Amino acid sequence: MDHPRWVERLGGAGARFIQLRLKDLPPETLRAQVVEAQEAAARHNVCLVLNDYWQLGIELGVDYLHLGQEDLDTADVAQIRATGIRLGISTHSHEELDRALSFAPDYVALGPIWETTLKKMVWAPQGLGRLREWRRLCGETPLVAIGGITRDRLKSCLDAGADSVAAVSDFIRAPDPERQVARWLAAARQGAA
Repeated sequence: MDHPRWVERLGGAGARFIQLRLKDLPPETLRAQVVEAQEAAARHNVCLVLNDYWQLGIELGVDYLHLGQEDLDTADVAQIRATGIRLGISTHSHEELDRALSFAPDYVALGPIWETTLKKMVWAPQGLGRLREWRRLCGETPLVAIGGITRDRLKSCLDAGADSVAAVSDFIRAPDPERQVARWLAAARQGAA
């Protein structure tokens, strides 16, 4: 999510794992928004994932950090691990998956599974076949499907081996995002059964 208000809204509606993806903010605004998100997460028992800003994440003691491949070039993964912060890593290719697994992440994300409109991607949609392949290659490492995920696509991702999915548009563009959380949770319970 792109603002802490979504942690408040969706967390208050029952979402329990929310990634905060903030971009192009002045340092003081960035820090304030992460703190605001942490406070909302604590109120609603949400596990908060901070995207990219690993140094700030260490300073503020976030639950999880999520790093893209380019972030791995400059991140101090040993320092992240020493703090006990859990780590997720994005992957799009076999080389990226090998690199991600070498860090023993707490989860690996694969995407986009379907075309996405939120982020300009250089990668073509990966599809469910690639998701099944990643499931085999990841072993016991949890796998998150991301990109173009809707509630209607949730079960197919779980059936293909994803342990969880990440969705944004299906919440923020819903007429009633809080009600959409309830629909997703019900669909997830059915899909996992």
